[in-house]
Amino acid sequence: SLLDIHHFLPTDRSNATIMAMSLGRTALARAARRSLSSSSRYNLNKNASILGGALNNNSRWFASYPAHEVVGMPSLSPTMESGTISAWNLEEGASFNAGDVICSVETDKATVDFEAQDEGVVAKIIVEAGSGEIPCGTPILVTVEDEADVPAFKDFVVEEAAAPAAAAAAPVEEAAPAAPTPVAAPTPVAAAPAPAATGERVLASPRAHTLAKEKGYGEISALRIVGTGPGGRIIAQDVLDYDPSSAPAPVAVAETTTAAAAPAAAAAAAPAPLPEPVKGPGYTDYSLPTSAMELASRLHTSKQNVPHYYLSIDLSLDSLMELRSSLNSTMKLDENDGGISVNDLLMKAAASAMKTVPAANASWMENFIRVYDSVDINVVVGNGSSLYAPVIRDAGRRGLKALSDDVAAATAVVEGEEGSDPTTVPGFGDVGTFTMVNLGMFGVKSAAPIIREPQACALALGVIENRIVPNDDVESEEIYKESVMMTATLSCDHRVVDGAVGAQWLSAFKNHVENPVTLLL
Repeated sequence: SLLDIHHFLPTDRSNATIMAMSLGRTALARAARRSLSSSSRYNLNKNASILGGALNNNSRWFASYPAHEVVGMPSLSPTMESGTISAWNLEEGASFNAGDVICSVETDKATVDFEAQDEGVVAKIIVEAGSGEIPCGTPILVTVEDEADVPAFKDFVVEEAAAPAAAAAAPVEEAAPAAPTPVAAPTPVAAAPAPAATGERVLASPRAHTLAKEKGYGEISALRIVGTGPGGRIIAQDVLDYDPSSAPAPVAVAETTTAAAAPAAAAAAAPAPLPEPVKGPGYTDYSLPTSAMELASRLHTSKQNVPHYYLSIDLSLDSLMELRSSLNSTMKLDENDGGISVNDLLMKAAASAMKTVPAANASWMENFIRVYDSVDINVVVGNGSSLYAPVIRDAGRRGLKALSDDVAAATAVVEGEEGSDPTTVPGFGDVGTFTMVNLGMFGVKSAAPIIREPQACALALGVIENRIVPNDDVESEEIYKESVMMTATLSCDHRVVDGAVGAQWLSAFKNHVENPVTLLL
């Protein structure tokens, strides 16, 4: 056998001897490949396709290097498209066994350990830790079976290993010129689309949205960033590389008069009409706008990543209702002005509770917790495909009337003319530090909302109803009394807000609601 030939080879190796050794290594590699698990074979084949078939031409591959395997960035989840190596657990020359953690990979959703499927030795680390986003399948390291082969890969470069395969593939292209391999042309930066001009939502990862907020860029749809991810998707590295000073300017359009440009701008801001519903045997398919699909994607990601838990409390609104009537009676309201609503007072109470318990006004940042100074509340308005959550800025330091006017303006945008797109309004798609949703209008007593990353809490308010409760008036002879009540449920991210902090926040919220005079301080 080839193994016997390799064992009895003479010490003075001729060209025939070297060829026999190369064939022996080839046979060993093929036998090892047949013994790999299905997932390992998948990764090996994936790496082979990336390197232009270099792994398939074993004689040419092993002529330059000892038997080895080029390992690509693994796909550690069904939706993973790229990742960042946050840390290498092994150094070059280190041995590993099946189940050992080779490195930690940070994705848009979580940090996952990349475990070895078999034993081997790390010969070359191709991508250093913290080098940015790496598409799945891109080579990241080289492994060998024998530690003595490690020095041969000191100057290993992927392009050098792939070059022989590219040379071998050239005659095939000459034999079939009618079907050449397509080469993607570089995308000109100046031709980048302008989402802010069309009103369409851009395709970006949740991590990219978070980074844009952290760096003070605002809504990512307002930035002229060219996505380098699959399908033009904006990834976190694109935001990190973004330079506002060198960003391409919007393409200038000649304007004859201001009056003529106004209808064109209005037409550009109008969203594209949705396709007509498609009927099938026993069902109907309805298309969704881009904003609804993005919201669904964010909520799906948040539900998977955030360890939710829920706390509920009953609130007495008797004093709050009296304060609302008193405030509205002192203001000169128009016929169409409903004045300060109960929801406005509850939003102010939530912002005041954040001042009492600031630990709840925070975000999980992987290796630290960020506590915000300003309380920016996303208030959910609308329903169905017209569901939006505009942000009310600095709710803790502003007056009730100012908050009420902002909520009324946001509601008017959502309930505006047919065909208008609220996402074109500046700040309408921003993510604040806290979310409130009121389902009382639908008769819902309580609900457990999904937290929107990177927030740590979300509050759901139920229906306002009259209930019979124990009478706390010691001077009254009645044992029970009728009171206006509501149930509030707080969803918390247990990584940021534990049970004690969540209970403290609800207690502070209850105190402000049942003693609403504190909201005026």
